[in-house]
Amino acid sequence: MGFLTGKTVIITGAGRATLSDGSCGSIGYGIATAYAKEGANIVITGRNVKKLEEAKEELERLYGVNVLPVQADVSANADNEAVVKAVVDKTIESFGRIDVLINNAQASASGVPLADHSTEQFNLALYSGLYAAFYYMKACYPYLKESRGSVINFASGAGLFGNFGQSAYAAAKEGIRGLSRVAATEWGADGINVNVICPLAWTAQLENWANAYPEAFKANVKMPPMGHYGNVETEIGRVCVQLAHPDFKYLTGETLTLEGGMGLRP
Repeated sequence: MGFLTGKTVIITGAGRATLSDGSCGSIGYGIATAYAKEGANIVITGRNVKKLEEAKEELERLYGVNVLPVQADVSANADNEAVVKAVVDKTIESFGRIDVLINNAQASASGVPLADHSTEQFNLALYSGLYAAFYYMKACYPYLKESRGSVINFASGAGLFGNFGQSAYAAAKEGIRGLSRVAATEWGADGINVNVICPLAWTAQLENWANAYPEAFKANVKMPPMGHYGNVETEIGRVCVQLAHPDFKYLTGETLTLEGGMGLRP
């Protein structure tokens, strides 16, 4: 088994999604696969119960790990602290510990210009991304302090470069970057590793956006020099595995950009 055997990871937004060619199209599920190969106990959350159950069945069948799917949706109209507490409580009840928290979940109305964005669309991005990261980090903190664990959050080039049609998404992701830097400062003394990844991976969400808003996609998404987008398991997922390794504690507080197999750029 791998070096994460006996350890527990929570991955938000980890239901199984597929690309038009049938291959895996979800960063969350790609991360879960990478962690499964290292023997971790895996807690996956999402809005779609069917996708979570499909992920559980495949991961347990292929890799012999324990997977706990929990339906959870952080949104403007929910009791979000209760939603997140239920996930954390079920995790502790099932596995007794939390070693890694990965805040991957994010919904948005990408492709809508700022002047046309509604409050509901803006809230969708902020609650599913920024607020979700906030609530999960707070709820997991005592357990991560006990395990001297890791937090891995996801930001985006949309915020770094100001992509057209992604105002709410960019705002949520930049908020996550700021939140992560503060957590790295405050929690470093507790031995908690906090990092941000800004990936460029070919996902079902990106594929759908490209089909729905081809001009916005063409203006904002550039093919990396390596000639391919990041693979959700072998590149993004493996980076998340590496960041949970004790040898990577020196990276605490850094922001990492992963661009289609190009590696890490602090």
